[in-house]
Amino acid sequence: MTKTAFTLNLSCHDVPGIVAGVSTELAAIGGNIIESNQYRDATTNRFFMRVAFEVPEGTTKDAIEKLLSPAVTRFDMKTKISDATSVPRIILMVSKFDHALLHLLYQIRVGWLRAEVAGIVSNHEDSRDTAELVGIPYHHWRVTKDNKSEQEEQLLQLVRDTGAELVVLARYMQVLSDNLSTRLLGKVINIHHSFLPSFKGAKPYHQAFDRGVKLIGATAHYVTADLDEGPIIEQETERVSNAMTAEDYVATGRDIESRVLARAVKLHLENRIMLNGHKTVLFN
Repeated sequence: MTKTAFTLNLSCHDVPGIVAGVSTELAAIGGNIIESNQYRDATTNRFFMRVAFEVPEGTTKDAIEKLLSPAVTRFDMKTKISDATSVPRIILMVSKFDHALLHLLYQIRVGWLRAEVAGIVSNHEDSRDTAELVGIPYHHWRVTKDNKSEQEEQLLQLVRDTGAELVVLARYMQVLSDNLSTRLLGKVINIHHSFLPSFKGAKPYHQAFDRGVKLIGATAHYVTADLDEGPIIEQETERVSNAMTAEDYVATGRDIESRVLARAVKLHLENRIMLNGHKTVLFN
């Protein structure tokens, strides 16, 4: 029998019977759980769960939601059900440095990232040729203090028009407003070119070089109104030495940024991230 795949993400107060309640309801429609992950936050007594499952072909998302409604009500769950067979649409934003953008496009091309790029947005023209080469719509929107709110409304409209579920700041060097960050909470991922919270601002690798650090890194996080303080998704560091120049630091950092951002995007698109206050719960 042909199957259709879905994922279920849920969170609620931790009490006995949650796993049994969900699995029993799924079994009632011939559902087969193929992956299950769970986590309890001992500090808040909050329970988080991700279930990947298959159901008979023709079973709709609405039917699954209706089936699970008694358990949702009983345990006061917050839930998200996603069709695992659909290809999510994303928007990539970039300024002048395109290494993270190119890495994402490559990982999509080879199938490691399962996504469709609905558009590339930039405040510069530098990546237009890249977009045209792969047939992706390119939106060049210059940003000034006078038109920033207008540009952000254009972005929100693009998200609505394309049905994009994620905006990726692939070294987009403009700060999003508090209003936009709030409206797209949990739907914007940024790569910060340092190992948070150290060396914020301009030229972090040169700051690291000047301070003689022994490890440099990058942090991917959700964007919030608190600049570079959003829930952290993924991080990586690499050891450096005094034999390296500042430019060596930058080159090493570019590689780290590209890898960390791609992993964070993959986790999000596969519904393996759940927000837990100022933190994230990862099921990877």
